Formats: sequence, structure tokens, C-alpha cells
Amino acid sequence: MAEEKLPKSFEELVRTSDVPVFVDFWADWCAPCHQVAPAVRQLAQEYKGRIRVVKVNVDKQPHIASRYMVQSIPTLMIFYAGEIVWRFSGALPYSMLKEKVDEVLQKLSGP
Repeated sequence: MAEEKLPKSFEELVRTSDVPVFVDFWADWCAPCHQVAPAVRQLAQEYKGRIRVVKVNVDKQPHIASRYMVQSIPTLMIFYAGEIVWRFSGALPYSMLKEKVDEVLQKLSGP
């Protein structure tokens, strides 16, 4: 079985991924982050192979949070080809996250 080649950096991941990358910027001390975490896990399972889900701990990787101007958490983003195609700050229920992911996938698949 071939081992997946992991990108060297977050920027490389969002730039070179062949599927959209859903990013959850979070921290251990953030209650709303813990509220949204089960929905993010469910997205990762349900959309496996169609999106890539990544969690970025802003306390452990502040340079990434700073680069993308994350000022409150949770901040959720979807990247495609290195560009942010959707962004939201705050906790959303699974149904709304699913709706946004579906919208992005539909836009990217074309007419």
C-alpha cells in the first residue's frame, strides 16, 4: 500500500490539494470550538475523498492564524487551489456546515 505524501506546510496543503480543504481554526480553551468539533468530525467522515478536513490549533500555530487574519475562533474556512472560497467565524450546526460544503462543491464542479 502506497503511503500518502504529506505536504511540507499548511500553505502547500491548501495550494496543492486536489479537493477543497475545510479548515477549523480552534484552541483547547475555546468552548464554541468544542461545540463545533463533532460537526467538523462528521463532515470529515461524510465527505471523505471529496474534501479534506484540517484542524489548526491557533495557540500551537499562531503564524498560520495570523497569515489568514483569524481574529476569533472558531473560524472555519474552505480553501481551493490556495484561495479561500468560504469563511465564517463562530460555531455553526452540522446542517449549516453541510449546506456550505455542498454549495462550494457544486460551484467548483461547474454548471
